[in-house]
This record gives sequence, C-alpha cells and structure tokens, in this order.
Amino acid sequence: MTRNLNHWQSGLFHALGVSEAGLEKRLADTVWRGQSLRFLPDTGLAHAHVRLGDSGQLLRIPKQSQVGLDPEPHLAHEAICFQAAAPSLVTPALHQVLPVSPALPRGALVLDYVDGVPLALPEHVASLSLSLARIHRVDVPQASHRRLSLPEDPLVSMIREIRTQAEFLARAGVSACVQNRVGEQLEIATRLAGLDERPPESLITFDAHPGNFLVDKKGAAWMVDLEKCRISYPGFDLAHSTLYTSTTWDMNSYAVLGVHDIAHAYQSWEQAFGARGADHRPWHVPLRRLMWLWSTTWCAKWLALSRDTSGPDRGQNWSESNNEDALNAHVRDRANHYLEPAVIDAIVSEFDDLKRLLA
Repeated sequence: MTRNLNHWQSGLFHALGVSEAGLEKRLADTVWRGQSLRFLPDTGLAHAHVRLGDSGQLLRIPKQSQVGLDPEPHLAHEAICFQAAAPSLVTPALHQVLPVSPALPRGALVLDYVDGVPLALPEHVASLSLSLARIHRVDVPQASHRRLSLPEDPLVSMIREIRTQAEFLARAGVSACVQNRVGEQLEIATRLAGLDERPPESLITFDAHPGNFLVDKKGAAWMVDLEKCRISYPGFDLAHSTLYTSTTWDMNSYAVLGVHDIAHAYQSWEQAFGARGADHRPWHVPLRRLMWLWSTTWCAKWLALSRDTSGPDRGQNWSESNNEDALNAHVRDRANHYLEPAVIDAIVSEFDDLKRLLA
C-alpha cells in the first residue's frame, strides 16, 4: 500500500487510535486488500476519510458520535442511515461495515466514493432541492423506521435539544444581548409545541448544509453525510440547506443566498416532492426558525466544549484534538461569527420576508 501520511494526518489518526499498519492488516481479508490508501483532507468534525485506491470506495472512519452513542451502536446507527436512504439514489452505497477492533477503535464503513465537486449556490439550488425531495420520499422499512424514530414528538424533541444547547451560551462567553436575542426567538418557536397540528414526517438527513453535498458530472447533488438521519420533518432539511449559517459554513461551497434564492429552493422542493409538497408550506418558516436556533446554540456548545482535550470519549466528543488545527480555526471563526448580534438580526428579519414570498 502507498504510504502517504503527512504530519497532520499521522497526528489525526494517532489521536483516533488508527495506524496505517493497522488499516493494512484490517483490510487484508477484504476485497480491498492491496489497495493504496489515499488520505483525504480533514474537513469534517465527525469523520476521517480514506480512499481505497482505484476501487471506487472509501473508508468512513468516525472520530466521535454526534448522536451520543458508544462506538458499536454508533456504527450500527450509521449503517442504518445509509441503508434507509439508499433508495433515493442520491447517497453513497454502503458496501461493508468494518466492526470495532483494535485497528479501528470506532469501526468504519466502506462506502462508494462520490466523484463530484462542491455545490455552487445559487446555481445548484434546484439540484439540491431535488435530492432532498428524493430522500424525503423514501419509503423506509418498518424496522429501520422504528430505529430512526425519535422517542418523542419531533417538534418537542427539537425544542428540548435547543434548550439543552442554549445552556452553553453563557459558558461560551456569549454576550447577554445575544443570549436575550436567542431566548426571545426560542420563546416564539416554542409556541409551536402547543399546536395540535404537525407537518407530515419522513426520513430526513438533519445535516443538509451544502458542504455535505457533491455535484456529479450530470449535475446531480449527492448527500454524502447521513449520520444524523431521523424520522422528522423535511422542513428542517430545507432550512439547513439554505440558512446563512449553513451556506457560509463550508468554504468550498460558500455562498450568501438572497431571500428570492431561498424561496426558489423551497418552491423547487415542493414541485419535486409531489402532490403533498404544498402541505408543508405553512411549516417552512416556523421550522426554519427552529433549525437556525439549533445551529446557533450548537455553535455555543462547540465553543464551550472544544477546548476539552482530556482524552477521547466513547460517545459525543467535540475536542479539538480530533481535528487538524486549520479545521478547528475555521469552525471557531464560523461559530463566533454566527453569534454576532448583526448576523442574528439579519437572519431573524429574513424569516418575515420569506414568509411573505411563500404565502
């Protein structure tokens, strides 16, 4: 196998308890034996990726569990996510699960490598919306549906998640004025839980920011990160794919969308989703507010927890020791930016503008 670990990669994999020799040994009894290891850039907080030569597949190696599971149940959860979304034909195929072992302390998935380029927005807005609609239309088998369903009402669960994350605002050193702004918006969003109505549920990715998509030569947008899949409301994905806190998160797909671009994304999704797409329209802006609150309070959580380098945790672990320095600096910059009062005010004002356009 090709030995091509550079300094940061060797440090990263050492922190994960993974060695190149260990990977070679682990792959020796698979069809990928003898494939060169091509270590991909460290661009995500939850996984490292190793391309397996010219096989057309890659290893997806968890750094931690964003859903708070120990390594073995987490790996099983990821596999279910990819299997559930497979009928959409816009997610990488799962070929094999490499179980937790000394060589892979968190295991790994072998997935198809998607040969594509980052999304260019607003050019690819319609492709992105179409792919989300295809995922949202998937008929999830009952067994997987049960395992991906939340233990409580998805709306109540989301509000609970946000409130838990909001507790980190003060710990992250966020100003009182920003804490008050977030609190006011959370109170507005919480009123939804008292309604009897709910939007229709389906399989969603819950991580649909544009940096998680690649566009192939035919113009199709592929969603490549499915760890957070759940049975919930498509509006969360539609928001996550078009919010300022999402479109400016990944520098490779960086874009600032105007409100008409955002409205076009929602309208494209409704058309692609089909006859019941319009049933979701009254929920687009309310769920967008919740998704923004989740993203913004997550930033506070990361700022508060990322400095903890006490050692690897078996579940969720945001320690900077899991990542390259450049990635940590980028995330810190974005998180602080999204917690600026002017940014918050601009996003909140957008809700009313979008509501008028979608009416």
